[in-house]
Amino acid sequence: MARGDAPRDSYHLVGISFFILGLGTLLPWNFFITAIPYFQARLAGDSNSTARTLSTNHTGPEDAFNFNNWVTLLSQLPLLLFTLLNSFLYQCIPETVRILGSLLAILLLFALTAALVKVDMSPGPFFSITMASVCFINSFSAVLQGSLFGQLGTMPSTYSTLFLSGQGLAGIFAALAMLLSMASGVDTQTSALGYFITPCVGTLMSIVCYLSLPHLKFARYYLAKKPSEAQAQELETKAELLHSDEKNGIPNSPQRVALTLDLDLEKELEPEPDEPQEPGKPSVFIVFQKIWLTALCLVLVFTVTLSVFPAITAMVTSSTSPGKWSQFFNPICCFLLFNIMDCLGRSLTSYFLWPDEDSRLLPLLVCLRFLFVPLFMLCHVPQRSRLPILFPQDAYFITFMLLFAISNGYLVSLTMCLAPRQVLPHEREVAGALMTFFLALGLSCGASLSFLFKALL
Repeated sequence: MARGDAPRDSYHLVGISFFILGLGTLLPWNFFITAIPYFQARLAGDSNSTARTLSTNHTGPEDAFNFNNWVTLLSQLPLLLFTLLNSFLYQCIPETVRILGSLLAILLLFALTAALVKVDMSPGPFFSITMASVCFINSFSAVLQGSLFGQLGTMPSTYSTLFLSGQGLAGIFAALAMLLSMASGVDTQTSALGYFITPCVGTLMSIVCYLSLPHLKFARYYLAKKPSEAQAQELETKAELLHSDEKNGIPNSPQRVALTLDLDLEKELEPEPDEPQEPGKPSVFIVFQKIWLTALCLVLVFTVTLSVFPAITAMVTSSTSPGKWSQFFNPICCFLLFNIMDCLGRSLTSYFLWPDEDSRLLPLLVCLRFLFVPLFMLCHVPQRSRLPILFPQDAYFITFMLLFAISNGYLVSLTMCLAPRQVLPHEREVAGALMTFFLALGLSCGASLSFLFKALL
């Protein structure tokens, strides 16, 4: 995509900037869900709640607010909403305002969350403030992702891969930050404060990186393109991210692909004078008829994943006696393990694609993942009122999580790879937009179902 007279990216500064920006876009989701034990401790209502440890699990009847479920749902609904509103927002609000405004809003909301660590308040107001913060911060994050992918449309496709790689590390980064804060040896309130200051620093670094782009010759060369040319290259880049043979081109987090494509299906590229006439505008209905089964599989994959992760999985505790392992069990075996294995699963499609688009094995494999719902519900969640504990040992939960995470990563990546293969070349943009919508739909359905499964425990 790069032109012959393009300047070089000195010291890879532009690539590093987009890598950090990718990391910053998914810090909100990952830092909030990884800190679920902290929020549940605050909602327990004790006078010493602000001093509770990040690692304490509060999963019994005292979790009257269903924090796990609400934080998941209110993180995914803004994603679905802004997927639908992408085109309208991008036409009405300038790009710089969208990106800088979103980053500043995320920074302020993270600063508010960090400040609340030092403020002792009753559970009700704390829950309301936190849920409002989760909703707004994920809304701004959704706008930020879509806007940055628009900028990446004018850049060589390598920079899209770097951006996605940065997003892939967000979950691992949040889990490691949690572990470091727990192992720091300081008092628990300071530990929690340090944990929430970390994403503030990460977001501030993202702001610095974005502001530095106009001062880098390489970035100016691509970002200063004419709108029509930028739009053409944006569509080309987004199509490349959906090609089945694009290594590392599939995002590495539930939210990551949801805003890579605009839903404005009215846009068309005018053919170059020396190229043959492009086919007419593809029909959304015809494209949907071709990919409906693959789209349904994508919805079901994320429905299963978000229905139990993190709402149920974050409630599982170690069956061993109290000690270091029980303290670090959930951050390691739930969040860190999930993100690492999910990343591994998504990378597998760079080497093989099985089953292919004509096989009926894909729906079978997707439906088999529903078995993870009862398996996790029957793990070691100490206080429950209905279901028994059939898998008390830690090894059961770790095994289930390994298979759960790697299957999620692989099947999400596989469905996103197969969809463009099922349509004609000029229909791939519409197919990508439809898959984006169904991905967001699956996330929201899973978050909604988590309330039911939590109630059945």
